[in-house]
Amino acid sequence: MKGVFLDLNTVDRGDLDLEPLRQALPAWEFFQRTAPGQIAERVRDAEVVVTNKVCIGADAVASAPALRLICTAATGTNNIDLAAAAARDIPVCNARNYATDSVVQHVFALLLNLVTRMDAYRADIRAGRWSESDQFCLLDHPIRTLAGMHLGIVGFGVLGQATARTAEAFGMRVTIAGSLRPDATGVDDRPPLDELLPQLDALSLHCPLTDRTRDLIDARRLALMPPGSLLINTARGGLVEPQALADSLRAGHLGGAGIDVLDPEPPPANHPLLATDIPNLVLTPHTAWAARSARQNVLEEVRANIAAFRAGTPRNVVTP
Repeated sequence: MKGVFLDLNTVDRGDLDLEPLRQALPAWEFFQRTAPGQIAERVRDAEVVVTNKVCIGADAVASAPALRLICTAATGTNNIDLAAAAARDIPVCNARNYATDSVVQHVFALLLNLVTRMDAYRADIRAGRWSESDQFCLLDHPIRTLAGMHLGIVGFGVLGQATARTAEAFGMRVTIAGSLRPDATGVDDRPPLDELLPQLDALSLHCPLTDRTRDLIDARRLALMPPGSLLINTARGGLVEPQALADSLRAGHLGGAGIDVLDPEPPPANHPLLATDIPNLVLTPHTAWAARSARQNVLEEVRANIAAFRAGTPRNVVTP
């Protein structure tokens, strides 16, 4: 079997061990990057295609007559035409639970940055304000503690559960929002999101991006959050309506936001959340998942998915 990895550069920067993955198939082609116009040619003879963010649409599936398996070096599969793959009985297998520690520590790095006002104090130091101060410390930006704050979590899979455990270790009170699935109505006894938002000091998103969750946090829901509350998004950029978030921060309603993901990525220079005048916004470039250990784990997930498929017992199969 021949495998093709279309965008290895999005996972490995020369610091990972590729040998276990290489041993998963007799033949490989590793491409650092693949442009849209190169996809059809590169997958034409492949039986296994691995992608992180390269889109595998219906045309790409049709151009690969030997294709038997698609693996994502990620959890999300929104860049793959699942229906086209299913029509040819090609399983699509994703990577799961590989970056839990990395993402959770990033969630709290963002929260801690916001409550300690670390960026503001570092800017004061660079501007010389500490050296010019008439006392031993600066107290210009109010500091809060996570202990005692009420954290809401949307999405209670592995990441949501790990975030909840860490929050409790900080002394936070945690409430999980009710499921967003229509079939959960009347069954899920957790509070609906709209009822929960007015009670929160902070909200952390850990749900997938679907038609139902796109722009989940919009102007209406931001207005439901109490003044001074915090928003954390390490899930998918499309969960938050960007202009609404920028407006809420500028108006001083939301107390701060820690955002690791935008839509699209990479973002255009005129993206609403890249404006330099937005206060109390901590923005990171989709790096919550990117600890070296997590990136090695995702390669192991891909290797395990290929091995399971070859053994006749596919794992982590995603259905349309």
